Amino acid sequence: MYFIRFIMTFLLLQFPVSTALACGTDTNCIIGDRFYRIAMPDGHDGTTPVGALVWSHGYRGSANGVMRNGSLRRMVSDAGLALIAAQGVNGTWDLPYGPRTFNSTGASEFAYFDAVLGNASNRFAIDRTRIIASGFSAGGMMVWNLACSHPENYAGFVPMSGTFWLKPPVSCSAPVSSIVHIHGDADSTVPLTGRTIGETKQGEVADALDMYAKFGAFGQAKASTAGRLRCEDRANAKGDILEFCLFPGGHSFRTEYLRYGINRLRNAGVI
Repeated sequence: MYFIRFIMTFLLLQFPVSTALACGTDTNCIIGDRFYRIAMPDGHDGTTPVGALVWSHGYRGSANGVMRNGSLRRMVSDAGLALIAAQGVNGTWDLPYGPRTFNSTGASEFAYFDAVLGNASNRFAIDRTRIIASGFSAGGMMVWNLACSHPENYAGFVPMSGTFWLKPPVSCSAPVSSIVHIHGDADSTVPLTGRTIGETKQGEVADALDMYAKFGAFGQAKASTAGRLRCEDRANAKGDILEFCLFPGGHSFRTEYLRYGINRLRNAGVI
């Protein structure tokens, strides 16, 4: 018995509990009955705090699938950020006015994302003041809901090809945040004007932008271009930005567009 205790003590000294319970790119980080995955920047020393990009996958996606996207991981790493891949339930998100979640308040998802941030910052060297939320398609819908309900947890938001189901809230929670929305001009899966799905409808992107422009007291839009992106930029007196960018094409994701969104937030002093 003494020998067994000695061996166990030796192993714990050599491999701390944090390692034994390690999670990362290939292993789930368990929180309750859900999980997430995380990739720290390449070459990270394990102690220096870094910002993070919390990514919400599209419909029927997965955190594992996000981690298999080498282009996305490299781009986020090159930006000096950790990539945190959130995992929806059965590949989707529980959001207000959704096809199977029409009467939802989104509370369960908001609690999950709160738990992800708390867990990740306890396990890893994450700077809670430099966290961006982003996602594509249904993940973009998740991001808009986070921006409106829990802005205090994030430095900024980059929703891509997704908006609120049916209609935006009348208003949002303070503080006002910086948002860069990116969308395809010929998207037929999540059209700019939405489409009917079952008994509900995808919301109109313009409605979300108009609501947030009023909420954040953003000024007049100014046109700009960045490569294939055609943008309308707004700012408020505090220096927050609200930007809407279109790319030519349909329902597709390109890391270069996400990189643009990250850089715009960085240039605005958000991260």
